[in-house]
Amino acid sequence: MASKITLSEGKIQPLLVRLAFPLLIGNILQQFYNIISSIIVERYLGETAFAAIGIAGTVMNLFIFILGGCCTGIAVIMASLYGKGDHPALRQAIFLSLVFGASFTLLIGFLGLTCTPFLLRLIQTPPAVSALAVEYLNTIFLGLLACFFYNFFAAVLRAIGNTSAALLFLLVSIVISLFLAILFVAHLGLGVRGAALATVLAQILSALLCLLYIRKTLPFLRVGREDMRYDGSLIAKITRFSLVSALHQSSLYIGKLLVQGAVNTMGLAAISAYTATTRVEGIVLAVGDSGAEAISVFVAQNTGAGKRPRARQGFFIGLRGLLAIAALLSLILFFSAEALMRFFVPDGSAQTISYGTSYLQILCFFYFLSYTGSAFVGFYRGSGLVNIPLIGTTLHISLRVILSYLFVSSLGMDAVSYATGIGWIVIVIFHSLMFVHLKKKEDLLSGPVSVTEEPASPVPEAPASELTQGPLDTFSGSEQGDAADPEEPA
Repeated sequence: MASKITLSEGKIQPLLVRLAFPLLIGNILQQFYNIISSIIVERYLGETAFAAIGIAGTVMNLFIFILGGCCTGIAVIMASLYGKGDHPALRQAIFLSLVFGASFTLLIGFLGLTCTPFLLRLIQTPPAVSALAVEYLNTIFLGLLACFFYNFFAAVLRAIGNTSAALLFLLVSIVISLFLAILFVAHLGLGVRGAALATVLAQILSALLCLLYIRKTLPFLRVGREDMRYDGSLIAKITRFSLVSALHQSSLYIGKLLVQGAVNTMGLAAISAYTATTRVEGIVLAVGDSGAEAISVFVAQNTGAGKRPRARQGFFIGLRGLLAIAALLSLILFFSAEALMRFFVPDGSAQTISYGTSYLQILCFFYFLSYTGSAFVGFYRGSGLVNIPLIGTTLHISLRVILSYLFVSSLGMDAVSYATGIGWIVIVIFHSLMFVHLKKKEDLLSGPVSVTEEPASPVPEAPASELTQGPLDTFSGSEQGDAADPEEPA
């Protein structure tokens, strides 16, 4: 039987490392899979197909990160219930989340199938590239339910701190997916559709493995008939947390999708360079994403257990670790940018290599801001304040898109680099100001001063009691009392 992992006791740093390391390896492996898959396509199908996969990946991530965001928001609720020790409510949340998420996935899969041609025209995709991108994306959207099931079961495992099992199943999925991609693309001649089909089949296998593992080794997570009950307050929380988290996760990729349109106006060399740089950048940002997720689970479990000071301490320890890693990776990437571009686009033109190298070297000076923002996102999400990361990311992508379009004609791809960095500066300032504001408010609540005289805030905020209670009470607006205790019967 798999052991339970409790994050509300013991030394914080080893727990965070134990939690984050499998997440980091998993995210990096996922990025390497995307890279190798793209190399397979470029080698056997040419640079046009490579560019098509890059653009398709941007569109696909818009939908996949909506699903991932839903699962991330749901995981906050489950981690809080697990930290509180309320297993019956945890199982009920799993059941209701599964029903809600599957229904939502079918809806966005349909939207993906119908809206893809419009989205590609919106970002000014060349016709030859667009035809291949549509072929790839249609296969992905038809198998989108498999993507949701894998992300959901992996989120359940992460919520209880068991990130190692999710990593194992991801590794199996990647190996099988690469094997199938080589088979379908190189030997069976299925083109870009074969690469997409390999991804879908591997996700189906991963979802099944996660489900079997949970049922066999984690009996307290097995959903029985008695757990299949409707609870209006709980489904309302699931809906709020999942949709707001989905908007947060997907908003960044909406921005990337729009930035892709600016890059597409520069021609095939720029498209190929941007495709390659997003692969490299994906690996670097995977560290920040892993840190954010680890901090989120840690904060949620400790908040659910009533240990708010420990949750905040975990945030600061996680932030220091991320900044140290950011300094190292930025130094390495600055000196290896050109070599990385030649590796990812071995047959690329000199202009492609030049575009990509300059883009990567400029961004090196901003990654510490990105990682700082990721740490804040993990803290706010784990605290149940999921609206704050959404507001911050909206500010970031708005600046990124506007500045990219304004200066891409004069600065080329460098405009995208500077726009991204400026967006990170703004988001860190916003998160820092909100953190100070919330800390002052929390100190006010715990001190002798009356909490009836609260300072005004320009940012929409949760009721005062939410800062000292678990995430399940957060973001409830006028419904503050609808589910203050998740143990209430349906």
